[in-house]
Amino acid sequence: MNHFEALYRQSADPWDVRTSWYEQRKRAVLLAALPRQRYGRILELGCGNGEMTRQLARRTGSLIAVDGSETAMALCMESMGKDGLDHVRGHVGRLPGDWPLQPDEACDLIVVSELAYYIPADDMDGFLQRCRAALAPGGEWVMCHYTGDFDDRLHRTDALHACIDALGGLVRVLRHEDERFQLDIWRKPEKDER
Repeated sequence: MNHFEALYRQSADPWDVRTSWYEQRKRAVLLAALPRQRYGRILELGCGNGEMTRQLARRTGSLIAVDGSETAMALCMESMGKDGLDHVRGHVGRLPGDWPLQPDEACDLIVVSELAYYIPADDMDGFLQRCRAALAPGGEWVMCHYTGDFDDRLHRTDALHACIDALGGLVRVLRHEDERFQLDIWRKPEKDER
């Protein structure tokens, strides 16, 4: 059993995402920062129990929610069912190996929130490359991560976000930094913008 599965078996909300002011505020800032009101297809990597998923689902006709914990995914999909959000597809897997998209599928928005600092260094390049490849032309990629220290963090937030700048082929359209989290959005240029 992985670490996250154990946490979700102990509590349906191990990080208090439903009730903590930090989580509520971060979610509101992220949603308000999105450049578009609606997106064709959204990929949310690290959906947890579905609090952000529910909000994102209201802005798209197709959402793929991904988590490494079966229990978290069950909670997420139960929440989507209660809200009648039947256009959300759940996928359980370890990233980047268990990638949820087919090679011909592209997304208009990819959201990675509070996840990337857990990805092992050996898998990071593959993860970042897959995210970039999954963006449709004009698609946007959100990275939002806590900036404080904690025990199981494998990467610093600023270093993670700098890796995306180093990838190339993307244009940063927004940066928000405060004392608790960093939020960045990059856009993959349309073909005629290059």
